[in-house]
Amino acid sequence: MRKLTYYIACTIDGFIGDPQGDASSMFVYSEAPYTAWMTTEYPEAVPAHGREALGVTGANKHFDTVVQGMRSYQLALDVGVTSPYAHLREFVATRSLTESPDPHVELIADDLVGRIRELKAEDGPLGIWLCGGSTIAGQLIEEIDELVIKTYPQVYGTGMPMFGAGFAPRDFELGEVRAFDNGVLVRTYTRKR
Repeated sequence: MRKLTYYIACTIDGFIGDPQGDASSMFVYSEAPYTAWMTTEYPEAVPAHGREALGVTGANKHFDTVVQGMRSYQLALDVGVTSPYAHLREFVATRSLTESPDPHVELIADDLVGRIRELKAEDGPLGIWLCGGSTIAGQLIEEIDELVIKTYPQVYGTGMPMFGAGFAPRDFELGEVRAFDNGVLVRTYTRKR
């Protein structure tokens, strides 16, 4: 069974975006050696339109599929990109779009959990990347097998939480921890089942 990994950037206080979902203030921490590590270890997480500029040519290491919400996908649409992760199978969880603007992007309007379970049941060595955002992470919280949290040294105070879900403790086991000189901390957790 393939695993679903929530690979996400957040602030120290656990927000993945400001109240409108904007996380651009975290981009100031995209410098070497952190960026070199990120593009080498997770090359598939670099959008297709940024891969050439960053010199990303490596094969996918962790994921062959990406699932994102409409707010995340809208960031690409706003700059005229209809397939931001063309090097992956792309899914967008949305009810606002009724037709995909790109033949490479499949829309999931209903039964998100069921569709993710189907994807997880497929054969293959690579997993599924949950790109964001808060609402679909909340809907898929019981399906998430791994967390890779890139914590940036900022505090928002309020904003879009990592999980838009109701209260219920869920246990994860801490794996690798990596700290960078720019203050970014990357932690990997595995779901305790």
